[in-house]
Amino acid sequence: MILRGMLLDNSKHVFSPYEKFVVAILALLQFTVVLDFMVLSPLGAILMPGLGISTSQFGLVVSAYAFSAGASGLCAAGFADKFDRKKMLLFFYVGFVCGTIFCGMVNSYMLLLCARVVTGIFGGVIGSISFAIITDTFSMQVRGRVMGVVQMAFAASQVLGIPVGLYLATHFNWHAPFMMIAAIALLVGVVIALKLKPVTDHLKGRLDKNAFVHLWHTASNPLYIRGFGATMLLATGGFMIMPFSTAFLVNNVLIPETRLSEIFFITGVASMFAGPYLGKQADTYGKYRLFVFGSVLSIIMVIIYTHLGPNPVWVVILTNIVLYTGISSRMISSSALISGVPEMKDRGAYMGVNSSIQQVSGGIASFVAGLIIYQPAKNAPLQHFDTVGYVAACSMLITLGMMFVINRQVSEKLHVVHV
Repeated sequence: MILRGMLLDNSKHVFSPYEKFVVAILALLQFTVVLDFMVLSPLGAILMPGLGISTSQFGLVVSAYAFSAGASGLCAAGFADKFDRKKMLLFFYVGFVCGTIFCGMVNSYMLLLCARVVTGIFGGVIGSISFAIITDTFSMQVRGRVMGVVQMAFAASQVLGIPVGLYLATHFNWHAPFMMIAAIALLVGVVIALKLKPVTDHLKGRLDKNAFVHLWHTASNPLYIRGFGATMLLATGGFMIMPFSTAFLVNNVLIPETRLSEIFFITGVASMFAGPYLGKQADTYGKYRLFVFGSVLSIIMVIIYTHLGPNPVWVVILTNIVLYTGISSRMISSSALISGVPEMKDRGAYMGVNSSIQQVSGGIASFVAGLIIYQPAKNAPLQHFDTVGYVAACSMLITLGMMFVINRQVSEKLHVVHV
């Protein structure tokens, strides 16, 4: 039985002004990084005909970011616990801004591919550092609420970023959204440099002096390997479906390109309201219970979504809202649970390896989806999108069992006994 009284007390925890600032600035930071990746999905319907590339080539553009992010995350993991997390964050964020500007300047498929690699090298490490800062700053009992707010970055990128990005792309060109992201990120970086305090508590307990020894000890720890295994499949669904979602809506569901921003906007507004609420429920009723709810809902909705035929816009919006509610439930609860696996002295390295695995797994998923999905001619309906839905649903089903093991491991670590 969960110690319900303790959970309820923690759900009433009052955050200090600085804690609120940390949550807000990390949410804004995640907004820019997530938007940089997510903006490619709605731009798919514009980029593929604009650059004259196939679905498999577009899948490789998406995967290029993920593969480079995974490689850099693994290389940086050994050093993640050797320095002030604030300095690490700023170093990689500056590189991310430069890479995004590069994306906004290229004019060919190969240059865009290179630009995504550069952006991924820096952007792929930012998420792991941010989550390490959250884990160092907030206790497990309130971490669901924090994750719920930070994960609003995904919803905010739909509400504000993706519609604006689509507007800029359709009224100017596809370079404009990247320049918008770079401008916002530059402002966020200045605030972090001026206002965020150093994060150095983890340096007191670090035992491994050699970065590669530290990385090996973290990556080979049997207790940590369970978390890595769960992460391997967590990103599969999103990475397989999202890059091709707009092309599917335009060509299969027959939604006009001019209505895409409306769909993303309304879905994002609903997700923004759902995120903090779901985070609070995770702290109050149990993070694994929320994960089960989100997984079951996501499996059902992924199957429905990938089988959609021509439908009115309101049907697509309703389907998207329910689907993203399930996905948000999974993301918030799994992020909170997985953050409780490592010890403080290993958090940076653990989050780095974890992020690397997530990025590489997602990159493979995007590339495989690009091979499965087939478009026989320009503007023709995508073929085999339903097959991708079945693969994503199976991966979600498997993670239910894997996250059960993680939940039990974290609960034993915190001395909280579950039914």
